[in-house]
Amino acid sequence: MPLHPSAAAIVQMLDEAGLLGTMDMTPQEMREQMDSRSGMIPPHPLHSVVDRTIPGPAGDLPVRVYRRSDDTGLPVLVWFHGGGWVIGGLNSHDQMCRLLADDVGCVVISIDYRLAPEAQFPCAVDDCVAAYEWVLAHTDELGGDSTRIAIGGDSAGGNLTAVVALVARDQGITPPKVQVMIYPVTDDDFEAPSMIDNATGYFLETERMRWYFEQYAPRGADREDWRCNPMRAEDVSGLPPAIVVTAEYDPLRDQGEAYGHRLIDAGVDADVIRVDGVFHGFFGLHALIEPAKEPWDRVVVGLRDALGLR
Repeated sequence: MPLHPSAAAIVQMLDEAGLLGTMDMTPQEMREQMDSRSGMIPPHPLHSVVDRTIPGPAGDLPVRVYRRSDDTGLPVLVWFHGGGWVIGGLNSHDQMCRLLADDVGCVVISIDYRLAPEAQFPCAVDDCVAAYEWVLAHTDELGGDSTRIAIGGDSAGGNLTAVVALVARDQGITPPKVQVMIYPVTDDDFEAPSMIDNATGYFLETERMRWYFEQYAPRGADREDWRCNPMRAEDVSGLPPAIVVTAEYDPLRDQGEAYGHRLIDAGVDADVIRVDGVFHGFFGLHALIEPAKEPWDRVVVGLRDALGLR
């Protein structure tokens, strides 16, 4: 199907406002632009939203904790933001985390991992693994339940979600109850049909994705490491259940679906959801984009089921 009219309207609005970005922008300019886009929607109200730091491999990591009530013993969702490992942060994904905390009914902790090119692969991986381990050990501080922890992320954050799940399995770390990957980066294959068919005009463009990889993992050897591209992992069996969401008009569509189906083939309980008529970045915009509502609800229900919320 063609791009849904509500999705096309968002792309047109961003284009007319000069918020789609250009290839000559610096990482800092791109970060500022992404934060400015996030400020276009009033923040969803919650009981509390608290900024703090936790220990990381290279110093304190900023995080943001979202709660819809002061109840204790709640499940926890650890969220890794998208942005090609170069842009994004606590502010760019604030609204998404607010909505997830409210709709799922869990504590959400958003992780502000180090960004490239200042901190290249595997810095983001190291930060996210450390953050997940910290949450496991300090759930009480969050008013959470250490036996009910999920991980999730979008785009580059979906990549980091897949990697954290693999690291947890291989290192004997308590696994999450579920891993949620929204249009994840899983490979650097730029010859896939979706990379070619959706190369331009749909928010995330293929050349921009190439540029992100060059900032994050400029050395070819790094991209052979499954911690950079989880499709390179020799074995994906024994992983926690997964929810993988892809977008029809997204250069990353094919690799996200390939990883999801590889999980299924390995015996992992995985729900792979392609959303037609939308672009990379649609998730969380269900108030504005009609086809975004059903996948949002499926993710919320999937999280609630995995976390024992009825």
